[in-house]
Amino acid sequence: MKKLVYKISLGFILIAFSVSAGNEDRVGSAGASNLLINPWARSSALADAAYANTNGLEATYMNIAGLAFTDKTQIKFNHTNWMGSSAGIGINSAGIAQRISESSVIAISIQSMNYGDIQITTVANPEGNIGFFSPRSNIFSLGYARAFSSSIYAGINLKIISENISNLRTSGVALDAGIRYVTGENDKIKFAISLKNVGPVMRYKGDGLSQQVSYISNENIASLEERSATFELPSLLSIGGSYDFIFDTKSKLNVAFGFTANSFMKDQYRIGLDYGMTNDKYAFNIRAGYCYENGITSNENRSNALIGPSAGFSVDAIVGKNKNAIGLEYCTRFAGIFGLIHTVGLTINLK
Repeated sequence: MKKLVYKISLGFILIAFSVSAGNEDRVGSAGASNLLINPWARSSALADAAYANTNGLEATYMNIAGLAFTDKTQIKFNHTNWMGSSAGIGINSAGIAQRISESSVIAISIQSMNYGDIQITTVANPEGNIGFFSPRSNIFSLGYARAFSSSIYAGINLKIISENISNLRTSGVALDAGIRYVTGENDKIKFAISLKNVGPVMRYKGDGLSQQVSYISNENIASLEERSATFELPSLLSIGGSYDFIFDTKSKLNVAFGFTANSFMKDQYRIGLDYGMTNDKYAFNIRAGYCYENGITSNENRSNALIGPSAGFSVDAIVGKNKNAIGLEYCTRFAGIFGLIHTVGLTINLK
């Protein structure tokens, strides 16, 4: 089984290099960039470093193999004020994960980005006053993960992407795949690798690419339609590890490290700290993380808002005979000149 894991890991790396023969010079040349946004608060607070130890529904973004650690049923709702309160952009995410057998878990989730109402303008009406439109970007995910042994876990995630404005639209599909290896006393040590956002190119279509022209010679009017260029998905390879420092039966500190090899951005290095305390009535976690990439300290060379520090916390109430958990979570991300990005949410775990 270990040989199988090594072969799969090597295969992920080779596929990643084959689909991402790019570098930081290709920044901005990919589309569907909402695939790079983590909509969940708990893993975002760790600067997306927890590739090896994010469990449950949030693993559908981080590393789908972590979905296999869902106890029975998990339901999540999160909201994010994207790029600060002044931008007027909201991200709503919701999903459910359900164990279907002793070793298998499935999950369904949706991430919806709302840009608010924007005035319609045309060449004839540059000032607007002719109505509004609301751009949308949606990602629907269907994930499956399985425990192959007490140490090896793997999963695959299918994502359907759709984007639209008033007169243009596009849609596409992408695949994620990931594995996790757990070892050490009390499963303290974890390693993970995941390949994300692999799929065919996308293209915009719609009435926004057509226009009417008049032939002066015979006063005829014809409609001409332009073709939009295709664009690739922002594929990436993530490698991570984590270690649990267990102080007693009620508290522990998890340290997570991650590396992201991006096809269309600079490579990133991540670290996250998660300190948790639990008893029979509640669980409390405080989290912090940092994401580094080359040029992070230069406003001229900085090409990504989602780098730098992040922090957050969660409080879970343990209720009922089955010790179900109902939790509130919060995360803040420092997005440079865009200000603070806040994410709040609710998680329900049923056992």
